[in-house]
Amino acid sequence: MGGCRLSAYAFSAYADRLRDRAAPCLFHRTSRGILVRKLSIVIPALNEADNLAPVMSAIPATALKEAGWETEVVVVDNGSTDGTGDVARALGARVVEQSARGYGNAYHAGFSAATGDVIATGDADCTYPFDALPELLGALEDHRVEFMTTNRLGKVNRAAMKPSHSLANHFLSAVSRALFRNAVQDSQSGMWVFRRYVWHRLDVRSTGMAFSQEIKNAATLAGYRYLEVPIEYRPRQGEVKLNALPDGMANLRQLFEHRFRRIVPVTAEPTARFELLEPAEELGTA
Repeated sequence: MGGCRLSAYAFSAYADRLRDRAAPCLFHRTSRGILVRKLSIVIPALNEADNLAPVMSAIPATALKEAGWETEVVVVDNGSTDGTGDVARALGARVVEQSARGYGNAYHAGFSAATGDVIATGDADCTYPFDALPELLGALEDHRVEFMTTNRLGKVNRAAMKPSHSLANHFLSAVSRALFRNAVQDSQSGMWVFRRYVWHRLDVRSTGMAFSQEIKNAATLAGYRYLEVPIEYRPRQGEVKLNALPDGMANLRQLFEHRFRRIVPVTAEPTARFELLEPAEELGTA
């Protein structure tokens, strides 16, 4: 089984402008006078014991610390039978056991356990660039957004995704944009970075793969400031867990069910204005 590619990823000139900037520190002060925020990295895992070491190694703990982030890694063991939980503990992660299988079930458990001011997510299959977290956190704070999602569907990532999966992702994303009237290009991406209070004010019900699209649509409908940025997407390592046709049909059904659900507006402080910042416009690219 191959390992993850761990080289640092800079998402175009946008990341170049952010890399050397430590975002302003907002929360508690250490004994040495350094202001520190806390980041929870939540990773759902089902039989990913062989991938956890490279995934954990990709998290740039030193760079995050230098930027003022205290980091905890929360691995949600979603009923694994290969010792995933034990491996995660040995690597220094906090393990949450969720025996009810399902992508959404794993995230519900992981978010409930997270203690950070900000939550970042990604899968345990080596596909998402955890090494880009300093840049992503910089973007979150530079643009003063509350929910940030990522776009894997750029041309540069074509080799990392099967053509049939790419087509399904584009189709579901187009349906999602039409129904929810947002401009999210990749509704199925599994890497998000957001303020933890956002999660506590959303009504996200999916227990399976549809969780990914539902959390994005719930956040934009609720009026949170949001941003979508391009990322590098890498070939999956290990066994594929996605059941393409059943999961795709379930996601399509969930889009319509969610769209016609009664939406309860966000009323708790801080209030947020609906806003989308287009990465292409920020970069001045086509």
